[in-house]
Amino acid sequence: MFEVGWSEYLVIFGLALVVLGPEKLPKLAASIGRWVGRARTMARQFRDQLESEAGSIRETMHDVQKDFESAATGLETSISDVKQEVETGLQEPAPVAEPAAESAVVADAGAGAAAAGTATATADADNETTAELPAAISIPEDSAGGPTPGEVQDERRP
Repeated sequence: MFEVGWSEYLVIFGLALVVLGPEKLPKLAASIGRWVGRARTMARQFRDQLESEAGSIRETMHDVQKDFESAATGLETSISDVKQEVETGLQEPAPVAEPAAESAVVADAGAGAAAAGTATATADADNETTAELPAAISIPEDSAGGPTPGEVQDERRP
C-alpha cells in the first residue's frame, strides 16, 4: 500500500534539516521519539488488556462447557434410570381391582338413598366422595347412555 523506503527517509531528513536547521532538529527528533514511545506503550497496554479479557472469556467458556457436560451426563443418567424403571414396570403385571365388590358398594349406597328419596352420585371409583341429589331432578341420557350436555331437567318445576 503505502511504503516508505530508506531513500524517502533520507529525503525527508534532508528537507527537515534545511527547513528547521541544525538547532531545532534534535529537539524535534526527541519529541517525535517520546510520542512514538507513548504510542507503543499505549498499544502494548491495550493489547495486554485485550489478551487478559480474552483469557478470562476462554476460562468462563471452559467452565460453562464443563457445567453443560456434567448436566448432560446427569440428564443421561436420569433418563437411563427412568427408562429402566419403565421397562421394569412394563414387565411386572399390574394389580387388578375386584370390580364385583366395588359395584356392590355403589348399589347398596344407591338403594339406601333411593329409599330416602334421594339419588347418590359417586365422584370417583373409590367411593370416597359422594353427593346426594334430590330425587325430583332427572338427568336425560343420550343414545350412548350418558347425560346430554346442558339438559338437566328439574321435575319440580311445572
